[in-house]
Amino acid sequence: TGTQPKEMPHNLGIEQALLGALLVDNNAVENVAEFLRPEHFYNALHGRLYRAIQTMVERGQTANALTIAPLFEKDSDIAHIGASDYLEQLMDNVITVTNASEYGQTIFDLYLRRQLIALGEDISITAFKHDIDSDAADQIEQAESKLFKLAETGETQANFVKLIDSVNGAIETAQKAYQSDSHVTGVTTGLRDLDKKTGGLHPSDLIILAGRPSMGKSALATNIAFNAARTFAETGGKQGAAVALFSLEMSHEQLSTRILADVTRIGSEKIRRGELREEDFHKFVEAAQLISTIPLFINDNGGMSVSAVRSICRRLKRQSGLGMVVIDYLQLLSGSGKRASDNRVQEISEISRSLKLLAKELQVPVIALSQLSRQVEQRDNKRPLLSDLRESGSIEQDADVVMFVYREQYYLERDEPALSQNEKQETFEMRYQRWKDRLDYVYNTAEVIISKQRHGPVGAIELAFEGEFTRFSDLDRIHTEAPPEQ
Repeated sequence: TGTQPKEMPHNLGIEQALLGALLVDNNAVENVAEFLRPEHFYNALHGRLYRAIQTMVERGQTANALTIAPLFEKDSDIAHIGASDYLEQLMDNVITVTNASEYGQTIFDLYLRRQLIALGEDISITAFKHDIDSDAADQIEQAESKLFKLAETGETQANFVKLIDSVNGAIETAQKAYQSDSHVTGVTTGLRDLDKKTGGLHPSDLIILAGRPSMGKSALATNIAFNAARTFAETGGKQGAAVALFSLEMSHEQLSTRILADVTRIGSEKIRRGELREEDFHKFVEAAQLISTIPLFINDNGGMSVSAVRSICRRLKRQSGLGMVVIDYLQLLSGSGKRASDNRVQEISEISRSLKLLAKELQVPVIALSQLSRQVEQRDNKRPLLSDLRESGSIEQDADVVMFVYREQYYLERDEPALSQNEKQETFEMRYQRWKDRLDYVYNTAEVIISKQRHGPVGAIELAFEGEFTRFSDLDRIHTEAPPEQ
């Protein structure tokens, strides 16, 4: 026995009631025009009538049975009744126009339901097809993208904001910052001087965190992600953010070990090697209780495409109220093309643009780590410059903030002075002492150099860096004067 196909969700009575209300009171068009489109009607004729009413009202003309009917005299869908009679009937059946907005919402809701059904059928048909150019993962990404677009449909009311509403929002943000001890308006990094310089990490911003290998990019990004998520948990969501951390190079176990070392103050190498004491396990239990409350989501799938990252973030935004994204690191992402791009610079440009669009779409800060070219190593002064990014496509252009991590200690330790030929011992000892004084000064420290900030100052800040715990923290200098650089 065959089953009858189910009829798509619709309500012709509601569609007629809305059209009648709009014909009786043209001002009611304003209540639905922002979200309701002609294609949202189930009955195509009703959609065309709605478009005609909307067009006439926009032109400042009166839309009623007398003015609309001549436009539909030759319309085959209404010829059997007559356009004038049908429109008169719609107007006669109106009980009240105050429900126009409610009718519009019902029509829109039924449209979304039909779209969901169609999307489900489309997913099913595509999944049954064997397409060599579209594997299951690609199909899931496409389906999620369509679903997200459907969820965004009709949210045009948010496209325009009155100036006074925007100004009031700015005043409210300033008031919150004033009342806050840290004066942070964005997502906190958990680092006092960095928050002071940036005001926190702001929604829709793409923040590039760059540096050469071994500078501590991943450690700093992990610290910031953990600090933001911890603050979110501790303030009941008033500050900080739920964070998605994409670790394309390290496994989630390696990241967790770093976080555990930071929280427990037990060296990560000791944790890895199992060089532990009994009391350390009590610290682990306490750390696990703390960490269980923290909304930090780690994805360690290697070789991800930027579109896969986008899909995952959309899903997290819907399910968990995602507030920040961290990507470690940008060059390990692939573009949206099916095959590897012949032009890597072009592909990196596409990735950075996509990450900026993701930040804007989800209204969250996106921190993307970036490697720097080897040209840094060729200079005497190894401190990174904005020009070191320029070989990487449009990263600098797309970024709202560009920060570099630099640890002078790393380079000084590898450049210990040696006695040169014909050099006096006394001269060498003076040179060696200068090197040692400088090394002592920068020992366990790092610089974060803000070279670009679209809405704030640039400059460098110093942080404490404890390699054993892969931990960045605030630095309070006791010295008044720094020894000269080597």
